[in-house]
Amino acid sequence: MVKVGIIGGTGYTGSELLRLLARHPRVTIAAITSRAEAGKPVAALFPSLRGHLDLRFSDPADEQALLGCDIVMSATPSGVAMTHAPRLVAAGVRLIDIAADFRIRDIAVWERWYGMPHACPELVREAVYGLPEYHREAIRGARIVANPGCYPTAIQLGFLPLVEAGLVDLTTLMAVAVSGVSGAGRGLHVPMLFAEASESVKAYNVPGHRHQPEIAQGLARSAGRPVEFVFVPHLVPMIRGMHATLCARLRDPAVDVQALFEARYRDEPFVDVLPPGSHPETRTVRGTNVCRIAVHRPEGTDKVIVLSAIDNLTKGASGQAVQNLNLMCGFPETEGLDAIALFP
Repeated sequence: MVKVGIIGGTGYTGSELLRLLARHPRVTIAAITSRAEAGKPVAALFPSLRGHLDLRFSDPADEQALLGCDIVMSATPSGVAMTHAPRLVAAGVRLIDIAADFRIRDIAVWERWYGMPHACPELVREAVYGLPEYHREAIRGARIVANPGCYPTAIQLGFLPLVEAGLVDLTTLMAVAVSGVSGAGRGLHVPMLFAEASESVKAYNVPGHRHQPEIAQGLARSAGRPVEFVFVPHLVPMIRGMHATLCARLRDPAVDVQALFEARYRDEPFVDVLPPGSHPETRTVRGTNVCRIAVHRPEGTDKVIVLSAIDNLTKGASGQAVQNLNLMCGFPETEGLDAIALFP
């Protein structure tokens, strides 16, 4: 059994990690930290885990339990994992950061978007970006895995086959994506209150979202050169789920994009390319680690439209982290992630 520690287990990504790992047949959750809830039983905060997890929150200042783990997963806001990383790595503990501390290679860009100095820039250079469909082999041997964000996962998986193959004009990439309110975290924010967010849809951070440089970095890496990328995020009145509508101009309008996507993702356990004419829905991936994709060609144009749907808390966060854990430990990639979506 692999001993796993979790830093910051009281938010939505932390609770999703607990839900997934509590039923993982090869994992023992050895420690979970929370400064505010230290000493309290986990099941007292998350009654859904009663009978599945007999563990108490510990104070993150006491790192001994974490240093005794094989892998530590950080489910904290950005800026926290980097303060733990040097000691964990020095002790031989591998780290999966579900926040953004190790995603962006250019430290100056990271510091500008996240508004703080980076605590361990030397470790950013060795961190592996945890998108298994692109970095699978590097993830297996990584000491630090930077788990991708939710928007970056949905968008990169949608664009990846086109960009890799050089089939689209890299100055025309555009994504309009919607997210449920859980993407904002569990803290108290007035825009997330029921009376504020329900029965309304709004775009936000249109001039620049902090996931923008992460997505642009990933697409540029796939293309082998810089890309021009426009990203418009929206908040919609649902709890969990994410849907991205992606558009680009094809260099060759005669290319069979459906066949391209089917071939690229044929052996990917968590990417489902739907039949022609399909429209993925967020409810079909709720609580799963699956990304469902559909490809469309608007009639009379040289454009391609890709639709991508994920659960922002699972494939967009904690489920992908467990997928990365499986790769790092040599387990079957689907271990503990075979749930069927909830319906209705």
